[in-house]
Amino acid sequence: MTSTISSQQAAPITALDAWTREVIEWHFDPATGTPFWLERAKTLDFDPRREIQTYNDLDRFGFFEDEWLRGGPVRRWVPKAYADKPICTFETGGSTGVPKSRINYQDFRIDYEQFSATLPHEFFPRGSDWIMVGPSGPRRLRLAVEHLAQHRGGICFGLDLDPRWVIKLLKRGEVQEAERYKQHVVEQALTLLRAHEITCMFTTPKLLEAIAEKINLKKAGIRGIFCGGTEMTPQFHRFAKEELLDGIYFAPTYGNTLMGLATHKPFDPADNYAVIYYPPSPRAMIEVVNPEQPHRVVGYGETGRVRLTTLTKEFFMPRFLERDECEREPPCATYPWDGVRNVRPFRKFQTTVVEGVY
Repeated sequence: MTSTISSQQAAPITALDAWTREVIEWHFDPATGTPFWLERAKTLDFDPRREIQTYNDLDRFGFFEDEWLRGGPVRRWVPKAYADKPICTFETGGSTGVPKSRINYQDFRIDYEQFSATLPHEFFPRGSDWIMVGPSGPRRLRLAVEHLAQHRGGICFGLDLDPRWVIKLLKRGEVQEAERYKQHVVEQALTLLRAHEITCMFTTPKLLEAIAEKINLKKAGIRGIFCGGTEMTPQFHRFAKEELLDGIYFAPTYGNTLMGLATHKPFDPADNYAVIYYPPSPRAMIEVVNPEQPHRVVGYGETGRVRLTTLTKEFFMPRFLERDECEREPPCATYPWDGVRNVRPFRKFQTTVVEGVY
């Protein structure tokens, strides 16, 4: 497929190519590089530091296998340059098997500081306190939202939420018990909202709806909500804006442990409540590819599978096939690179993936 590159898109592509070269040099330099990639380089028929000059050249690595992130030794993912830094690990949900692990040093802070710049101060005032109604435990989200609040001068209130337990209950058919657990989470959130002056919130679509059934969030003091999860559909987007939130700013997001956080396109009635996201270029990029030929990007407006590439100095992950599908979205004025529309579970996996509270 060929396409014409506009002048608006040319600068981001140039920056992306330059950043790609910098990240490749970092991960494959024996002095700074990542043990996994230094070993991997010995099996390649090309020299990444010399021959990877553009983002498109990353196709030469083939597809990243998720099994490489399941199990240890996890230190093979720590770049030598960070060997003496305080490293932690974040895990994926584990809904498709052994959780994948990603090491972290500063990436989650950088990602959420960049995201912070997209939040309107009118609805997410600096100095305001937050509540994080989402997964706890080994999840990136817990620390990330806490850092977002702190970066904006606030304090973050949290609660206990184990989504893996909800998934187990649903797989066993214990729907009522799963509902009781959801209400347990909602009760924790209500207690905090009533006891403290909280202005900003992160939560998932299912939990947002459950909380809004119990309390008027606007009267409770909430002015801005950012919300993410696989239940984020155009129908829920419309429902949230028109019925649940009464003028509260609603920022739908798409993200995960391996990518970071994609930012929503500013609301435009012309989009008919489609949920449109743009990845945090150049630190992570998304392509929408043909599921049967995942080396081929589909046309704008066409449906395909999400292919993720993460490019940071902590974590290099080229051409990873996600468990999501969506439509390819053209660049917009705010984000002059490709985006995605209406992300949802990839149809091939819909019968095997249980999403729980998401």
